[in-house]
Amino acid sequence: GACNVAHKNIREQGRFLQDVFTTLVDLKWPHTLLIFTMSFLCSWLLFGMVWWLIAFAHGDLDHSTRLQRDPTEGAAGSAAGFVPCVTSIHSFTSAFLFSIEVQVTIGFGGRMVTEECPAAILVLIVQNIVGLVINAIMLGCIFMKTSQAHRRAETLIFSKHAVIALREGRLCFMLRVGDLRKSMIISATIRMQVVKKTASLEGEVVPLNQIDIQMENPVGGNSIFLVSPLIIYHVIDKNSPLYDISPMNLHHHEDLEIIVILEGVVETTGITTQARTSYLADEILWGQRFVPIVAEEDGRYSVDYSKFGNTVKVPTPSCTARQLEEDKSIM
Repeated sequence: GACNVAHKNIREQGRFLQDVFTTLVDLKWPHTLLIFTMSFLCSWLLFGMVWWLIAFAHGDLDHSTRLQRDPTEGAAGSAAGFVPCVTSIHSFTSAFLFSIEVQVTIGFGGRMVTEECPAAILVLIVQNIVGLVINAIMLGCIFMKTSQAHRRAETLIFSKHAVIALREGRLCFMLRVGDLRKSMIISATIRMQVVKKTASLEGEVVPLNQIDIQMENPVGGNSIFLVSPLIIYHVIDKNSPLYDISPMNLHHHEDLEIIVILEGVVETTGITTQARTSYLADEILWGQRFVPIVAEEDGRYSVDYSKFGNTVKVPTPSCTARQLEEDKSIM
């Protein structure tokens, strides 16, 4: 389900910063936790410095130092009418602790803002707003990372190998898909693409040419109902990119890859999820089909997932679909 396409020499790196939230969600967990921690520490330190500067400019530090040296001046100082901007701030450490108390609403009662300094009241309001914004962004980011849709895709499974065999007298490319959870995938759709290297009539080489291929499934169309594992198949006809592939030259197509994409809405969360897999040429088995895994037991249907990817050999022509159709037309 992972893409082995590397993006290099991206000059417009600033576009990732224009969507900061998605960038944070896409980061790995260690980077996200580091940013989460540093955002709080930096804001506490920044506003701690602001509170220290306010206390320094107002003379709170000198007054607090004088009271510490001579506690008997406390009553005299109060009587003299000196009111600090923030009480009990006498160093940068106490300003940093007050910054934490303001932003995370931990109030111990020893430090508080007074009516003396309008600037202190304004900083109090600004820090509260900044703290709320940081909380909303970081907690939302962590919530989105823990509830990402690809986690639900871990229980959507595909057969390890795909097979090519006869079905209704026609060569078909087949795979099996299933859902391990009891909760359903709503509006599930599945589609397939052949990705291979092609060249145009003008000589233009397309290294990753994507070709949609038509599928058939027991329900009909691209919609599926994953109440039990299903075998999805593609009829190899004249419109198929596999029309001229035989078992002899199948493994010589090193650039051939068939991508399968399953999409749907998670029933419990309402989030759209997508599961992907792909089959290289050496992962496609010619002349085999999947064994049955659904059986009726005590009036109920049971699914044996231990046989999910098991296949058995069946009689299959060792020729291309084109040759098979030509032989049928002659007969």
